[in-house]
Amino acid sequence: MESQELGAAQVEYRQALLERVRMAIRNSGLAQRDVARHIGLDETKLSKALKGTRRFRPDELTQLAAAAGVTVNWLLAGTDDALGVSAVPAATILPTRHREDSGHAQKRRSIVEKAWWLFAERGYSSVRIADIAIASGTSDSTVHYYFRTKREIFAEALRYSVKLAFDRQIAELHLFPNPVDRLKRLAFLQLPAGERGRAEMSIWLQTWAEAAVDSAWQEGHAQSYRRWSQTVHDIIVDGQNSGGFVSADADELTQYLTALIDGLIIKVLTGMLTAESMYAQIEKFIDRTIVAPSS
Repeated sequence: MESQELGAAQVEYRQALLERVRMAIRNSGLAQRDVARHIGLDETKLSKALKGTRRFRPDELTQLAAAAGVTVNWLLAGTDDALGVSAVPAATILPTRHREDSGHAQKRRSIVEKAWWLFAERGYSSVRIADIAIASGTSDSTVHYYFRTKREIFAEALRYSVKLAFDRQIAELHLFPNPVDRLKRLAFLQLPAGERGRAEMSIWLQTWAEAAVDSAWQEGHAQSYRRWSQTVHDIIVDGQNSGGFVSADADELTQYLTALIDGLIIKVLTGMLTAESMYAQIEKFIDRTIVAPSS
């Protein structure tokens, strides 16, 4: 009887998930084929997934959420509050929401995403509004309709990066009930690996550089960083409570691990280290410093 109830609950959950996915696509301003292209799926596979005959992979949910302008957490649970595996971003550090129709919302997302890639590849100072307009297939005046300044677009690009990280964590971390595996997976998700991973970390590195010399950038950077740091901290505390991690000060362990990851990211982005070597060093640090010795 209990297994039947569990099975019924799983079916109900999947149906609710699929309905939210279909709603997100309808409200995105994109055709289904465009959504499929955005997440790197054959349109037939997307159709099967929407019918429930194929499961969405975590990375597909992340890309779908980016295309539709929603969070993975909303797709999974119908809310932007976290599922308990990742610290919830404050509303001010997620992409800004506006009261506008789906067409305007899609245009705004397109401008931000194209600008995000340009900033990541060329650097903030080298990108012009005209470059963003060309990349997003629109005009300078249209870009200015949505964003007054380039600085405003970069701030939104940082929020887009926060959302990408949050979405990845929500899509994947719940699959790792063991805190040791979850902490290592969190570190893996932060690697500047692949085109998108390097782009995301490039945005962060540029934000660090600006915050170091301009106090106006510091608060936005600090809010975003606190969310990431809190996620690390929460996993460490969970591991300590279950006896898998050493009983040292959780705040200090969080500082050590995040500082190591930050420094290694810089080395990878500047060509001094590979992402694979970075992850190997993080794994060793976790095993030697955070994981409790076996009795």
